[in-house]
Amino acid sequence: MGKLDGKIAVITGGTSGLALASAKLFVEEGAYVFITGRRQETLDKAVQLIGRNVTGVQGDAANLDDLDRLFDTVKREKGSIDVLFASAGTAEAAKIGEITEKNFDTTFGLNTRGTLFTVQKALPLFNDGGSIFMTGSIASVKGWPDWGVYAASKAALRSFARTWLNELKDRNIRVNVLSPGQVQTPIQEQLFDAEAMKQLESLIPRGKMGRPEEIATVALFLASDDSSYVNGVELSVDGGTSAI
Repeated sequence: MGKLDGKIAVITGGTSGLALASAKLFVEEGAYVFITGRRQETLDKAVQLIGRNVTGVQGDAANLDDLDRLFDTVKREKGSIDVLFASAGTAEAAKIGEITEKNFDTTFGLNTRGTLFTVQKALPLFNDGGSIFMTGSIASVKGWPDWGVYAASKAALRSFARTWLNELKDRNIRVNVLSPGQVQTPIQEQLFDAEAMKQLESLIPRGKMGRPEEIATVALFLASDDSSYVNGVELSVDGGTSAI
């Protein structure tokens, strides 16, 4: 038996990196998964990689009409949700003196506003006893230069989790934040050159970058009944980077 047998999961931003690895693992553990992505070609490749028990829905999690279309699809095809992994996000470096309105609005628009409305629009379909978790970031507690807007957009998710678990406690829906550290993903490779990646890696106690599959196993923990007594936490999955 799989840890998610018979469960319906939705993963936003599920076309690459840790979210794609999680979608693949969820299916292997018995779930039917809906994934989203902004680019149809990338979405189609992700669906092909996962191979079975998956529906890809093209859309932007910052766009409320796209979110409505996502959950209309879920309702039509499966009728309910057991697990929501709100993972769609974006990042752009900018020092305090260089931050623009566009930078702020784009980052908060997807990471914070998009996450909020993803959860809100999923709730009417949610089965009692389900699990909601969001992708945070250890940047929210590290104070790394250039990443203030990104860090703040992710710090808000910790506050959301505290409030929402209280609002949803009568339905026994758990709300948590999964905060990765340095992980070898396509997004990391776009944001950082080889020298910056080497510096990031040097901050990890084991001296080796994380892999998406290592994050996926923690996502599975939060999605499954193994974490039935875990609620309102920010779980750092970073090899100890944020602890030292």
